[in-house]
Amino acid sequence: MKNILNKWMTLLSLIILYHSVNAQDKDGLMSLNQARLESYKMEVTYNKTTHLLFPSPIKYVDLGSENLIANKTDDVANVLRVKASTRDFEEETNFSVVTEDGKFYSFDVFYSSYPDTLNYDLLKLQRNNEKEYAADVTFDTMDGSSSSLTEMMMQTLYKNTKRTIKHIGNKSFGIQFLLRGLYVHEGKYYFIIHLKNSGNIPYPVDFISFKIVDEKKIKRTVIQDRILSPLRNYSTIPKVEEHDEAFDIFLLDQFTLMDGQILEIEILEKNGGRHLKMQVTNNDLIGASVFKDINLKLK
Repeated sequence: MKNILNKWMTLLSLIILYHSVNAQDKDGLMSLNQARLESYKMEVTYNKTTHLLFPSPIKYVDLGSENLIANKTDDVANVLRVKASTRDFEEETNFSVVTEDGKFYSFDVFYSSYPDTLNYDLLKLQRNNEKEYAADVTFDTMDGSSSSLTEMMMQTLYKNTKRTIKHIGNKSFGIQFLLRGLYVHEGKYYFIIHLKNSGNIPYPVDFISFKIVDEKKIKRTVIQDRILSPLRNYSTIPKVEEHDEAFDIFLLDQFTLMDGQILEIEILEKNGGRHLKMQVTNNDLIGASVFKDINLKLK
């Protein structure tokens, strides 16, 4: 009788253990295989360069072996050049890319003397099957915010043609430099910049800066400006052609101003003198629109 009871107790323990392991596996606690990232498969060669076009500027590249060489182009931040450093390498290798919109891409690479293609458009591939091949990366500067959600919010604001701010801007030399909108969401400001060129020559952009300045800084030269570094921007403006316009969105941490301070947004022309500034007050910051009033547009 005692042996029978022991056998039943052992069987019951095994059943409980089996269900416990199964439950853990279903919760994703047991199998890393369930959390793996699928990779793109591509071919490279020694004599020709493969180009990859990403939807966002490249932030980081990690090569899996010395059989590959890769670098970003000088003037286009979202294009990566890859080629084989060794002829006819036999072993499969890999590399990974992280872009500024928070996406992680993984590539399995094989050598081929005659690759099927030398140019890859990751934006097109991402739209076809984004969930399978791309994973979110949360940057430290985003304080744990989802980079994909932030990207979709910036995309929605970029496509939103409604101008919510009409009193902040500057016009000179045929250039209009405007703050088209200002939104706030979860401790982040979204500044929508509008640049319009009504002149007859292009306007090459050097950079756009954000800084907190003292309204009386001309008389008080010892006061130093406080430079604000945007967490990211949506669409860098390299140049605005004649009789054309462009937009960009800058993401900054939420802040307010002390008495006597203003936020100064400045744009500088590259190799030129058409520099424009506009001022944002504390009332403008406090009165920023709440993003939830706009419907989020998915791709």
